[in-house]
Amino acid sequence: MISDKAYIDPKAKIGKNVTIYPFAYIEGDVVIGDDCIIYPYASVMNGTRMGRGNRVFQNTVLGAEPQDFNYRGDASQLIIGDENIFRENVVINRATFSDGQTRIGDRNFFMEGVHVSHDTKVDGYCTFGYGTKVAGDCKISSGCIFSSSVIINPNVRIGGGSMVTSGVRISKDVPPFIIATHNPVEYGGINHELLVASGTPENVIKHIANAYRLVFHGQTSLFDAVNQIKDQVPDGKEVRAIVKFLEAAERGIITKM
Repeated sequence: MISDKAYIDPKAKIGKNVTIYPFAYIEGDVVIGDDCIIYPYASVMNGTRMGRGNRVFQNTVLGAEPQDFNYRGDASQLIIGDENIFRENVVINRATFSDGQTRIGDRNFFMEGVHVSHDTKVDGYCTFGYGTKVAGDCKISSGCIFSSSVIINPNVRIGGGSMVTSGVRISKDVPPFIIATHNPVEYGGINHELLVASGTPENVIKHIANAYRLVFHGQTSLFDAVNQIKDQVPDGKEVRAIVKFLEAAERGIITKM
């Protein structure tokens, strides 16, 4: 299952039932878990730790050196979970410093030309559309969908279950369960289709919509809107997730329509 035309450093740790095609390049400080597939011309660089069942397509580079002027050659890491798909020309940078990590969770789909920069944390079940670029030190929660050519600037948080439409540029936090759209980026309503598809009860969807009505359509500060959510919207795990996210929004959040 491993081509003799691939370059594999003898120090690399390769799991069971791994397929490595000709002309793949794998450095020594690398761990590749069981059942992974590494296609031709893909590169897995030092510091990469990969779980099981990942597929790495042509010309993708995992564990690339960070594009950060603070990088001084530290032996940093890229930690990848299970069953991710990295299509052609994807680049994932490892962390800048030895005590940091870039982390990718489970079952994410990175379409062609996606770039995820140093020290960014991606949870699971996210989809990154063609050419999406994520800067350093971002935090992306589970179940997010990014359409093509999205640009996410440094230190931004993307809440779980949110969707960002094509070509949007983001410099502030995107709360969970919403749609971010237009340039400059604006609130485009709740992500109703995803909430329904994930089995969220209709009354809970209404509570989410009411919470964001207070945030984006009220005439108050974010601080006051959060207090209004606590007072006026029935409690539940989704509402608590919204409140927790908003209370931690040090950079602010995207604006209302």
